[in-house]
Amino acid sequence: MADHAKLAVLIDADNAQPTLAEGLLAEVARYGTAHVKRAYGDWTDNHLRGWKDQLLALSIQPIQQFGYTKGKNATDSAMIIDAMDLLYTGRFDGFCIVSSDSDFTTLARRIRESGLTVYGFGERKTPGPFVAACDRFIYTDVLGETDSGQEKPAEPVPRQSTQDLRQDARLVNLLRNAIEDAADDSGWAGLGAIGSIVSKRAPEFDSRNWGYGKLSGLVNAIGLFQTEERQVGNGKHFYVRNKKKPANRE
Repeated sequence: MADHAKLAVLIDADNAQPTLAEGLLAEVARYGTAHVKRAYGDWTDNHLRGWKDQLLALSIQPIQQFGYTKGKNATDSAMIIDAMDLLYTGRFDGFCIVSSDSDFTTLARRIRESGLTVYGFGERKTPGPFVAACDRFIYTDVLGETDSGQEKPAEPVPRQSTQDLRQDARLVNLLRNAIEDAADDSGWAGLGAIGSIVSKRAPEFDSRNWGYGKLSGLVNAIGLFQTEERQVGNGKHFYVRNKKKPANRE
């Protein structure tokens, strides 16, 4: 089960804001337990001073990496070496790589080749290859940042209207195709199966990217699909199917 997954969280502090730390670890807890929490950077540099309180409060281990050459990011190399060392221990089920840097693309791919899950966390500017190399990629602006006194907290992602959602062809097609693939003979598909298929095809997919906390809310807001709740055992489950196109009339 996901709750028992052992995760290693590696943070590129040179490339991530300290205000996201609390929301980040809360998100990580949805996928498993963070057995390792490390943040990498040159801690002698004043630009990382905002991380100090977060490191102490959240028990994140700072890993010192001096910038030996101006213009070169030594942090990336240190993270990659540590990640491989941790991978070879065989103690983990997955890795959380926190950075918007494409230099971690090959690392993410290599970890997945070993059968482990990779969760990526980064800003919207994160290059596509790194996003695609992860099993799941979460944009940090949906996590809910805290005010560390150094940075202004990010505004929540605005909820998009039905009209805007319907104009997002990629979103609509992702959902339609996933429903089609997960559907039973009657055309109905469980929401969990739909979400699983979509995430595999688009690692960055997250209903919060459009301002909706749950996939069910996003699906309902689009208004292009039939939905219903069913009582299954002791709980209710959400089902979706594509609306049938009206027959052409002569």
